[in-house]
Amino acid sequence: MEYILDTKRHSLAHIMAQAVQQNFPETKCATWPFTEDWFYYDFDFGAQEFSDKDLKKIEKSMKKIISQNQDFQMFEVSYDEARELLKLMGEDFKSEIVDMLESGKFKNAEKITGKISFYINTGKWGQATDVQIHIQEKWYFDFASHMDGDQVRNLKFIDMCAGPEHVASTSSLDANSFKLARVAGAYWMGNADNQQLTRIYAYAFDDKDTLDKHLHMLEEAKKRDHRILGAKLKLFSVSELIGPGLPLMQPAGMVIRKELEDYLWDLHKTRGYDRVWTPHIAKEALYETSGHAAKFGDELFRVQGKEDKFIMKPMNCPHHMQIFADNQFSYRDMPVRYFEPATIYRDEKSGQLSGLTRVRAITQDDGHLFCRVEQIKDEVKTITDIIKEFYTTLWLTNDYWVSLSVRGEDKSKYLWTDDVWKIAEAALEEAAKENQLPYKRVEWEAAFYGPKLDFMFKDAIGREWQLATIQCDFNLPERFELEFTNEKGEKERPVVIHRAIAGSLERGMGVFIEHFAGTFPLWMAPRQVRIVPVASTFNDYADSVYKALKDAGIRVEIDDSSDSLNKKVRNAEKMHVNYILVIGEEEENSESVAVRNYKTKDQSVMKTEEFTEMLLTEIREKKL
Repeated sequence: MEYILDTKRHSLAHIMAQAVQQNFPETKCATWPFTEDWFYYDFDFGAQEFSDKDLKKIEKSMKKIISQNQDFQMFEVSYDEARELLKLMGEDFKSEIVDMLESGKFKNAEKITGKISFYINTGKWGQATDVQIHIQEKWYFDFASHMDGDQVRNLKFIDMCAGPEHVASTSSLDANSFKLARVAGAYWMGNADNQQLTRIYAYAFDDKDTLDKHLHMLEEAKKRDHRILGAKLKLFSVSELIGPGLPLMQPAGMVIRKELEDYLWDLHKTRGYDRVWTPHIAKEALYETSGHAAKFGDELFRVQGKEDKFIMKPMNCPHHMQIFADNQFSYRDMPVRYFEPATIYRDEKSGQLSGLTRVRAITQDDGHLFCRVEQIKDEVKTITDIIKEFYTTLWLTNDYWVSLSVRGEDKSKYLWTDDVWKIAEAALEEAAKENQLPYKRVEWEAAFYGPKLDFMFKDAIGREWQLATIQCDFNLPERFELEFTNEKGEKERPVVIHRAIAGSLERGMGVFIEHFAGTFPLWMAPRQVRIVPVASTFNDYADSVYKALKDAGIRVEIDDSSDSLNKKVRNAEKMHVNYILVIGEEEENSESVAVRNYKTKDQSVMKTEEFTEMLLTEIREKKL
């Protein structure tokens, strides 16, 4: 029988726990989930020492368990019976889960039917333990009524688990399809006030080939790490004096950021958007009205003024609502479209911060448009056109998909009427179809205030990133009592559409640095050309080439140091300069340049004017 990958990862987690307890008998098991690429299990090793060097031992034991053809079988017991069994097993964390399930305090309590399920592994090796003998004697356990004594005595492992499914036997798994990755610390139930546990991460796929491809991708990802490239290429800095999550843009990084911002504005200004600007702080009352004060809670940065209490803005939307409200619009003015690349602030936990992709100062390429319900479809089409053009330019549309996030069955959890939701969801879906977007309807993923389209792009090495988003919002216009005058002279509520193309400039930059491995398309590259004279006698000609390129608007620099030619070229390559121009006697006499293309490694000799025109075309057309 062929099993889905989630079932395999689910089963491998149990096998990992069995292997850990075989090698470290005093270990207690906590919780484990599986995700798209991997699974993990949290353990309490007590006084036993465990580190990354022990992973090979656990992996070897797991492979042996797989080869033993152990069966997975399930039985259910009452809460009290589960506690009795777990006490005998010494599994304190699982007992605490039982208590939470019974009290309804566990996050998935609504899915539990009043019974606690256990999964056991049986095999023909091993001696019975006290726990196994206890199970054999307790005939009220359902499974015991249809298992013979040998099966019970040869039980290998027991783990409390709510399912949903496991492989029938460990032999159904490929012993070479998984790899233990690393060890990390984790708090019980994710609460920093609780005991710290040891988390073991593992990658698992259907077969060895897929695993090997994933591991290769991870190695490639290390080379592309934007934090390493950012430091090496002097794109951004992080200062301990300023604080984590507050990166500083170096001149080279600011070039990339500004090019992205300018390109985004170029895509909007011809489509009816107006630029606006809003301050970085506002009175608490603004965010109490919008609901963000309650939503973000302790993530807010609060500022005490001489008279009023302020909040550093966690979102731009409430500010844009105020700009709209300060105008008298009629149906003839709709839609109204605002664009603002503005920085917002959220006090993220320090352990979650990472380079540019998770920061506390977040510059959203934000936009809000105010329209009528019947205009949603056309406006969404315009935004999707912008998204497709932007990401096609960045070579990210070869393999992507779009999540059409809609309501779940319980309509009471969402604002506005059923009719309006149907119109909004239909408008998003029709726009997705007309733009030939590869979309999937995903229930329960809609925000409480409206449906949305989330764009999922894969980078050059296959990693998926959620970047652009389009969200319909019926909530904020209601909270701020926004209105325009319709054809009948009556007041009508607009719908707000939130859209972000890059998501945030910081996160977008982090993704693009890794996507391009630090070698950017010429239009956004901070170091487009470096001129390398072979000797100081050619500095004057190098200066004339420099001036010609500079006057044409090309980012160019000269390396007139006393270093050798080879070292100058190596230094330029280390900084990923797109074009390296070597200038000597032959080039000076022919008024040409010897061109080295860093990305393709091609070399050629060109007239300076010809080279300049080639670069300007490459920049103008935003070639890859």
